[in-house]
Amino acid sequence: MTDRPNYVHEALELFAGFGDREALVGGGRRLTYPQVAAEVRALAAALRRHGVRPGAAVLVMLGNTVEGPLLQLALHLLGCRSMWIAPVTSRREIDEFVALAAPEVFVHDPRDPLGGELAAGLAGVPVLCLGPGGGGPDLTAGGDGLDHTTGGDDRTDPPASGPAPESFLQTSGTTGTPKLVHHRESFYRQVLALAADFRAAGFPLLRHLSHSPMWLASGQVTTLFNLFTGGVLFLRERWDPAAFIATAHAERLTSTFVTPPMLYEVLDHPDLPGADFSAMFMFNVGAGPAAPARLRQAIDRFGPCLRIVYGLSEAVIICAQPGLTEDPAHPERLRSCGRPYGDVTVEIRDADGRVLPAGADGEVWVRTKLSFVGYHGQPELTAETLVDGWVRTRDIGHLDDDGFLYLVDRMQDRILTRQRSWPIYSRPIEDVLAGHPEVRAAAVIGVPDPVAGELPHAYVVAAPGASVTGDELIALVTRELSETWAPGTVEFVDALPLNRSAKVDKRALRARYAAAHPIGSPA
Repeated sequence: MTDRPNYVHEALELFAGFGDREALVGGGRRLTYPQVAAEVRALAAALRRHGVRPGAAVLVMLGNTVEGPLLQLALHLLGCRSMWIAPVTSRREIDEFVALAAPEVFVHDPRDPLGGELAAGLAGVPVLCLGPGGGGPDLTAGGDGLDHTTGGDDRTDPPASGPAPESFLQTSGTTGTPKLVHHRESFYRQVLALAADFRAAGFPLLRHLSHSPMWLASGQVTTLFNLFTGGVLFLRERWDPAAFIATAHAERLTSTFVTPPMLYEVLDHPDLPGADFSAMFMFNVGAGPAAPARLRQAIDRFGPCLRIVYGLSEAVIICAQPGLTEDPAHPERLRSCGRPYGDVTVEIRDADGRVLPAGADGEVWVRTKLSFVGYHGQPELTAETLVDGWVRTRDIGHLDDDGFLYLVDRMQDRILTRQRSWPIYSRPIEDVLAGHPEVRAAAVIGVPDPVAGELPHAYVVAAPGASVTGDELIALVTRELSETWAPGTVEFVDALPLNRSAKVDKRALRARYAAAHPIGSPA
């Protein structure tokens, strides 16, 4: 319970001070800040009208649409617990998510048939819709007595006293079945604080293009940070490099976020040479390691607006390296994800939890106000991951003497070689492979070997017309790193599989390898 206005009350006051600026653009709609505030209040009133009460657990299935942030703010204005499910996930994962969430209400977009299928199976759970024809009342319908343009007679905000808002967000699924990451109101207040610092610093207003939906913690931060700074947020549901380039040019974008595979598609696209990116202020790249060779291309094309970012669903912003350039004094920093951001503290620890010195590889532990408070319904996993206020990232890396963080792998992606008696990591191998001029992308996994225990197996996307061979790439890694790090095999593929967060899906690559090499078959 809280006896003070929650963070949404403060956000609505902020919106009132931003005047008639544009706020949200997507799906053919362009909403100003007054319209956003009015729609948030109207949605909150409609939710109350249809029986949603403070503290209710509300399951939400939406894409990356303008209705997403409006609904989130409306639910949190009421003090609800919003539980965001990814509409792009598998039905098995959805069923597991719903079982953990135990929702009291379900809200979905009727344009997505998956939401309708789920609604039909939620016995006893009221269904509400953001549009007509979804098996429940339409929260946006004018017939409910609400004026969704001006707020009508429903401008009175819910009282400050009541349950504090919370969210349960889905992880990206990189390491297994997605989990429900629990964030309390303190998480959102930290976003407000970071936005206040940004405004006070006098940075340019953001015109940010986002492909990060609200069911990811990164999408929540991206969306709300842009709104809390008074910028314009452009929302896109599907990734298309041509549309990205056209939008950046036409809308004079100052900010965006892409994963490394998305960046590579932009760099290789034929529309890029004529596009104007001169307004770009923060070209964020994250959610996975980017090859230094491709980052050099990006720096040459976009200038020093590139910003490497690193974070997790459990600790959304850990490190950042803004104004990325190739520093002749520190060429290695193209492999770094930067220094701790905001209030973040980073430590590198060994398997026993002891802090390691600069330069030593170990597990990355972080502490920040933007961290989660646990996995909903999974107390044992929470206790393993959240230790005395520190988040164990399960990433392996090291800090240099200047505090820059370098990641080398996920803990479960280490390649363990019995004969070589030394653990090796995929990231350095991938960087060397991607540095070849005829290679567009590379991913490395560990595969069984009867002699070595495990060997690196490289999946490589070659440039059109490339003549490079697997043997040449193995020799390249041997020269650049050593024979210990050299892939045992190289397999050329047309594209690397991506998960729903546009990260390279190594689970899919392992499954592909296993299917092609059943146990007992020749390697």
